[in-house]
Amino acid sequence: MRIDIVEVAPRDGLQNEQRVLPTEAKLELIERAARTGVRRIEVTSFVRPDRVPQLADAAEVASALADHGIGYSALVLNLRGYERALAAGIREVTTLVLASDTFSRRNQGMTTQEAVEVVREIRRRGRADGVQVAVTIGASFGCPFEGEVPEPRFRGVAAAVADLDADEVSLADTIGVAVPSDIETRFGILRELAPAVPMRVHLHDTRNTGVANAVAAVRSGVRALDASLGGIGGCPFAPGASGNVATEDVVYTLHRMGFDTGLDLGAAIEHAGWVTGQLGVPVSGRLARVGGFPR
Repeated sequence: MRIDIVEVAPRDGLQNEQRVLPTEAKLELIERAARTGVRRIEVTSFVRPDRVPQLADAAEVASALADHGIGYSALVLNLRGYERALAAGIREVTTLVLASDTFSRRNQGMTTQEAVEVVREIRRRGRADGVQVAVTIGASFGCPFEGEVPEPRFRGVAAAVADLDADEVSLADTIGVAVPSDIETRFGILRELAPAVPMRVHLHDTRNTGVANAVAAVRSGVRALDASLGGIGGCPFAPGASGNVATEDVVYTLHRMGFDTGLDLGAAIEHAGWVTGQLGVPVSGRLARVGGFPR
């Protein structure tokens, strides 16, 4: 069975790092990610440069992408971001609805319901423009400000997102608090509400549960997983949100379980070392430190 890895190092991986990579290095990272065999890469985000200076060159990056037959996507939070992405040549966007109002106000300056309406308009525009629109429900398993996201609250937000009829819906463990039973329960709710919509998961390895949660997601019917080379990244607006689950760790685990990701583990380990070296940070994943098995 094929499981798609969505490489998010160029976007979520870089947005929380202190060192800002030049445009050329970002493009090199995207090229290196492509050489792992990945078919989907989240390349940047079209958000306010003063809020996320690490990705201020979003248009330059998007406009210079090489055509490898890869699905390049970008994060957009509003119509202005969508229009900027469209102008730069992006044809796949990910939008965001946060499961808690407090986080939504701090991150996007609007309530959760207001964010749903923004995404509804982006979805309408996307249909007219031939742009694929995915929706991420951020903080699906816990909020850095409100704490637990109760199941009724999650169900209500998921129902509102299901009504958007997006091309894909992702549940994000933004601050890395979920355990496998949480993954199973909430993806079960999403499948109940939107049985025909492809599901994706976005995991942070804050509490060392990222790989276990990836396995739980696959067993729950998820066929696309976000991951980041070297485990870099995090959310600058969510206190305590450390790096993404490492691409190489997820690939090793899924391959040993008999799943096909299309990625070369050795290449993923090599390029994880490159990007962490560029950023001057340690590799947080395990495989880049110990290697695969058998050698």
